Amino acid sequence: MTDTSQAADKAKIHEGKEADHHPYFRPRDAATLILVDRSGAIPKVLVGKRHDKVVFMPGKFVFPGGRVDKDDYRVPCAAPITAELEANLAKGSPKTPASRAKSLAIAAIREACEETGLCLGRKAEVKTKLEGAWKPFADAGLLPDPSSLFLIARAITPPGRVKRFDTRFFTADASAITHRVDGVIHADAELVELVWVELGSKPLADLHPMTRNVLNELDARLATGPLRHDAPVPFFHFYGGKMQKDILS
Repeated sequence: MTDTSQAADKAKIHEGKEADHHPYFRPRDAATLILVDRSGAIPKVLVGKRHDKVVFMPGKFVFPGGRVDKDDYRVPCAAPITAELEANLAKGSPKTPASRAKSLAIAAIREACEETGLCLGRKAEVKTKLEGAWKPFADAGLLPDPSSLFLIARAITPPGRVKRFDTRFFTADASAITHRVDGVIHADAELVELVWVELGSKPLADLHPMTRNVLNELDARLATGPLRHDAPVPFFHFYGGKMQKDILS
């Protein structure tokens, strides 16, 4: 539901226009993970540079992320998502059930490992056979651990696009990284370079406008101290042809 107290902030949000050259497509669930290093005076976030030959956003810096896969619902975890995170993911209409909330958090972890080689996991008490995208966890004796994730924002791709996503943006501290897969980043990969960059630095100025909106939210939250689950979670979406910012409740 719209929080009218946020109206003053809307002028600061990128107000793109809807594209109307494609029929309506229902948004698909997706998740993005922003890893943060707060060991220095200025927080740094991890971004990857996309290959120059890819179709979408060639040569741009991005955060790891992608759509939810069916296996994200089924993969065993080392720990459940926190009750506070599950409650934040359930906000909005219609409510997000617990199984879907878990799949969103798990998708963020999987995408980060696939695209950057950095895995958020915990040692498995019992050896578990994991295949496909989850094999690096099994090889390291790990299970994914979503307990360190915080929800920063939710955003839906505007109507009129061929691909539309209902994306939840998560963040986690760099200390949650427990395993690195070698060889993921190389000249022919989707991401050809990984860089830890300070908030407010030049590489971040060239991010997708929606991602910049989310990063501004993260910057504001980090300025107040340790991340908390009780902070407001913004919801960016298009209505009447313009970008809207609501607060999930």
